[in-house]
Amino acid sequence: MNTLLWLILPYIALMSFALGHIWRYRHDQFGWTTRSSQMYESRLLQIASPLFHFGLLAVIGGHIGGLGIPKSWTQAVGISDHTYHYLAVIPGTLAGLAVVTGLSILLYRRITVSAIRKATTKGDVVMYTVLSITILTGMMNTIGVNIFGGGYDYRETVSPWFRSVFALSPNPELMVGIPPSFALHAIAALVLFTIWPYTRLVHVFSAPVGYLFRPYVVYRSKDVSKRGSSPYDKAWESANGLDVRAKK
Repeated sequence: MNTLLWLILPYIALMSFALGHIWRYRHDQFGWTTRSSQMYESRLLQIASPLFHFGLLAVIGGHIGGLGIPKSWTQAVGISDHTYHYLAVIPGTLAGLAVVTGLSILLYRRITVSAIRKATTKGDVVMYTVLSITILTGMMNTIGVNIFGGGYDYRETVSPWFRSVFALSPNPELMVGIPPSFALHAIAALVLFTIWPYTRLVHVFSAPVGYLFRPYVVYRSKDVSKRGSSPYDKAWESANGLDVRAKK
């Protein structure tokens, strides 16, 4: 079981994540979308979407730091385990609460708004279920174990295992005996990455980053004082005439 969960499943997830996105992009570009439901309801979405997305960005950043940076590195620069604990738990809790709040509103909106509920696919149900389990078990680890529980130093086990997988030198023995909530969180995350390319989550890689750097679009009104000076004036007049007749 340990070999299946901590050796085989991680590489299945990585292969599915990488190859699945390539397949989806080549065969389903028109389906590469969030299938936005803003047209059905926008009030709750305006609250939930920023909470969820910005909170999730902070959570992902914390995971990259916690899993990717070895414990020896933080100790080498003078960050004690006690200090690291506070630096990780306090921002992580705030970010996690934002994600849970945002996701809860999104799910409430999807269930209670009839048009959105009817547009929800079976794939959406699976995705939201796995995503919810991943987020809730993560909060259980942060709040239940590391704040109100006895605490658990995942940088001694989970983090080295995570890095060993990417180093192509997996060490599944590191995951033997970890707290059940940490094990469930890791499994849920692996399942999430496995199904990721086949769900609406692909929109993460279509963020309109170029929008921030593209030039402005300049709109100019038609100068009626110069009517007749352009070869396109007749076209405008014809179009306006058709609009008037259509209204009549």
